[in-house]
Formats: sequence, C-alpha cells, structure tokens
Amino acid sequence: MLVVSACLAGIPCRMDGKAKPIPAIQKLVAEGKAVPVCPEVLGGLPTPRIPSERRGARVINQAGEDVTDAFVTGAGRALQIVRELGAEAVILKARSPSCGPGKIYDGTFTKTLTDGNGVFAEMVRCAGIPVYTEENYEAHVK
Repeated sequence: MLVVSACLAGIPCRMDGKAKPIPAIQKLVAEGKAVPVCPEVLGGLPTPRIPSERRGARVINQAGEDVTDAFVTGAGRALQIVRELGAEAVILKARSPSCGPGKIYDGTFTKTLTDGNGVFAEMVRCAGIPVYTEENYEAHVK
C-alpha cells in the first residue's frame, strides 16, 4: 500500500483549487494500491487558499500569516493515515511546503528553491518511511 498526495491523484485540493493529476498515480488509487491524502486540507486549510512557503521551522502564507499550526496538524493526521495503512512508501508533490522532499521554495515567494522538506515529507522521513515525488517514484515503486 502507498499513500499519495491527493493532488497527484486528481483531487482539486491545491492552493490554487486545482489538481496536478499523474495518470499512473491515479491508476494506483483506482486499483486500490494507493490512498490519497492532502495534509493541508487535513489541517483545516481551505481550497483554494493563499500560497504558503516554509521559512525555517515556520510556514508563512503570502499574506504574512503564520499557518504553521495548520500544516503541522495536517501532517500529523496524514502520518497517522500512513501508519494505519502500513504504507510501504509515499509519493508526494515535489516542492510543496507540505509534501516536498529534498527541495522546497525558500519562503520569499520568488520561486527560489532551497534544500529542505515540506512539513509532511519531513515527518514521514523521520518515521523511516521512503518518500518519493511524482518526478522520481517510478524507479522505486512497482
């Protein structure tokens, strides 16, 4: 079993109210091999919502509001789902302040990437569960 970012499964839950569907990931969900989650929605944030980026340990939206608590709450709920399912890995949306593993936007809202993890990606990695993105999962997930 896998857990995947809901937007990659075609669910319109991104900050812009859209999805980023990946047909192969949608197929995994349709076949019952993956379960979609959106940590931001699980944390109580609306869709659409003001874009947010990580600034160190905090998550700040483009209006300057600290939305860290919602991100942490949602990530915790999503991690609970991962654990309940016994998921062997997660496939997450690259560069997301929730889901991005390895590279995320730097908090300046200038599309500048920096080393780091989204809040959920970080929790999953700390739990010892493999994390992939829509850009690299095919080499690892069969």
